[in-house]
Amino acid sequence: MALFEKVLPSLDLKRMQLTIESKKAQSRLADERMHVEALEDKIANQMPMLANRGIPLKGLVKVKDVKTEEDNVVGVRLVKLVDIEFEVAKYSMLAKPHWVDVLVDRLKEMARARLIVQIAKERVKRLDYAVRRITQRVNLFEKILIPTAKKNIKRIQIFLGDADRSAIVRSKIAKAMRKAKRAAFFAEEGS
Repeated sequence: MALFEKVLPSLDLKRMQLTIESKKAQSRLADERMHVEALEDKIANQMPMLANRGIPLKGLVKVKDVKTEEDNVVGVRLVKLVDIEFEVAKYSMLAKPHWVDVLVDRLKEMARARLIVQIAKERVKRLDYAVRRITQRVNLFEKILIPTAKKNIKRIQIFLGDADRSAIVRSKIAKAMRKAKRAAFFAEEGS
């Protein structure tokens, strides 16, 4: 019981910290999604020429390598983006329009932003799972283990109290029987 009551505050504190981190991660995810939408609008406004399907632009920019690290946030391992390497297809400066260079930069920027959104989603997913698990543990302690332990302690105390009373009653009965036997013994000797 003492152990349960000692562990519960630390579990509850961890739950609160994870909840705060989860809300921060959700806020960051929403910000990153808004950034992607704003970037899409910016690219659409800057480069209306992309509507011309006659210019082959497929495979112009590819993600070559993504470097990530893991952060430990309140005991939860979360992915963090470190770097992205892109591979740009070789193209002729004379055969392609002059705005292709700007397009390459925008495609890199968009790929980075979308990858950041994916990582932010993964962070939110892991934090939500951790919050759910720690909440289950807190509820287990608060609603099951501690009340059950209290009930069992009460039963044990009642049992021990009953055992003490019956021991006292038995000793009084035994004492009374010895006293009666002693009195009967002295009464027989005296006669």
